[in-house]
Amino acid sequence: MWSYLKQLQHPIKVSTPNAALAKIIISQYGGPDGELSASLRYLSQRYSMPYPELKGLLTDIGISVPEMFQKNNPK
Repeated sequence: MWSYLKQLQHPIKVSTPNAALAKIIISQYGGPDGELSASLRYLSQRYSMPYPELKGLLTDIGISVPEMFQKNNPK
């Protein structure tokens, strides 16, 4: 059927900070069409999902954005 693997497609390594690029990226997280809003929509939709497997998928997608903001991300 389908398989869901919880891993990044490409490894991420930040060598030097870039304030201009950070300003562009952070604009994509906030606002009504940003990633944070989408994350909250996924988390709220999981409560009406009738299938337990898909509830887990919506939860994983919904919590992936806040995980990116953690300073000491263990993954």
